[in-house]
Amino acid sequence: MKMISSLFIPIIVLTVIIYGAYKKINVYDSFVSGAKEGLPMVKQMFFSLLAMIFGVNIFLNSGIIDYFLQFLKPFLLLIHIPTEVLPVAIMRPLSGSFGLALLNDMYKVYGPDSFISVLASVIQGSSDTTIYVITLYFGTIGIKKIRYALWAGLLTDLFMVLLALIIVPLFF
Repeated sequence: MKMISSLFIPIIVLTVIIYGAYKKINVYDSFVSGAKEGLPMVKQMFFSLLAMIFGVNIFLNSGIIDYFLQFLKPFLLLIHIPTEVLPVAIMRPLSGSFGLALLNDMYKVYGPDSFISVLASVIQGSSDTTIYVITLYFGTIGIKKIRYALWAGLLTDLFMVLLALIIVPLFF
């Protein structure tokens, strides 16, 4: 299986080259032309992506999540919600990769089949990287009025977390 996965991308590239040769297309020139056309878009996306990374790092390094969790902990314990899944629910709209890193840590600490890990997995899988998507894509194409898209995305993420908190205990 490892050999197949390591050969997958080269096989796809080779297939494209063979198909291009069959259709008598200069594949290299087409690739270079496409890269030249894509460069301005990369330049346009760079600053939105840089601002997003900068904002997420400030948010993470400030420790505000820890204060927020300490504030919510008594309420969450009262309604029997594990506080361990809250960082995944909070960080998923900001950064999918950081959410995955938190989920991986949960797997190591609690095991992949524990209730907390399953709940965090459902939250991770059913929510989206809303703020990342809005920042990157809306910023790239120049949309300035993001208010309704932001609220719709964040409310959807909140709704998915609430559904996960209801549904996962029913099946676990």
